[in-house]
Amino acid sequence: MTLDAIAHELGLSKSTVSRALSGKGRIGKKTVELVQNFVRDHEHATEEKEIPKSITHNIGVVLPADIYNGGGSYFQNCLLGICGAASMFGYNVLLTTGQQHDISELQFLVENKRVDGIILTRSLVDDRALKYLTDINFPTAITGTCQYENVIQVDTDNEEAAEKMTSILIGRGFRKFALLVKDMNFIADRKRHDGFCKALFKNGIPKENQVFYNGSVKMEFLDSIIGNLIAQKVECVICGDDEVCTMVMSRLQADGYRIPMDIAVASLYNSPNLECYSPAVTSVYVAASQMGNMAGKQLIQCLLGGKYESRAMIDYGILFRKSTN
Repeated sequence: MTLDAIAHELGLSKSTVSRALSGKGRIGKKTVELVQNFVRDHEHATEEKEIPKSITHNIGVVLPADIYNGGGSYFQNCLLGICGAASMFGYNVLLTTGQQHDISELQFLVENKRVDGIILTRSLVDDRALKYLTDINFPTAITGTCQYENVIQVDTDNEEAAEKMTSILIGRGFRKFALLVKDMNFIADRKRHDGFCKALFKNGIPKENQVFYNGSVKMEFLDSIIGNLIAQKVECVICGDDEVCTMVMSRLQADGYRIPMDIAVASLYNSPNLECYSPAVTSVYVAASQMGNMAGKQLIQCLLGGKYESRAMIDYGILFRKSTN
């Protein structure tokens, strides 16, 4: 149903209907409710592509603000994939940063109509950005998973990858582990933790005997963390991502520990940094550029009124290297 048709049915002007749907301009609350209720009641019979939405040919990409503190290879590759998809369809990419408790930059892009859709590159527990975007029914994609049905989701199975990695390491004789993740508010870290615990349970390894660090894996705490790992006779450190692993590997080697003779190391996300260490680090490989490209394509197809996949999973691989031999 077009804006003209809605206006005709309700006896309103087209501009009034447009303002009521966008939330912009001075319009009485009753009129807004009248229009929004009418659209909601008729949404099953309305093809959304008949109401033009795409007017800027821009898509916004939200990168986490903390990637500038180090690491971030996943987000860089993801962005390259998104840009490739956008270029294919003649779209531009506008970058912004977001924090867990500050979505003001995102709101600026959306509310000033700078973009037609948004791609979030990190999924969070109780995500303010996702709630905001879904509340206003703004076209959104995410490289990750979330609970919102109307959000396009492209992810890899982080839980299964962590379970498989841990199970294989157990099969190679390791029994005492430490799992170090950046933040359990990150859905990816939460799934990696769940997969790790699932592998312990399936293989009869007591979870209580393992060491777990969440959120405190920072340079200023590494000496204490490494000392604790050695004191507790940890046999293998599993890092939640490449950034955590880079810090751990660097400090272990600087302190003179031999890898894997003194302690083995693995990462649940690979990056070129981990290939350059001697020994190279066992890790989970995910094509982040493919994830970004897929998210970009599906979002733009949605914006153009074409067919798109609302859910997609990207394969992963486990690269076993000398750090766990």
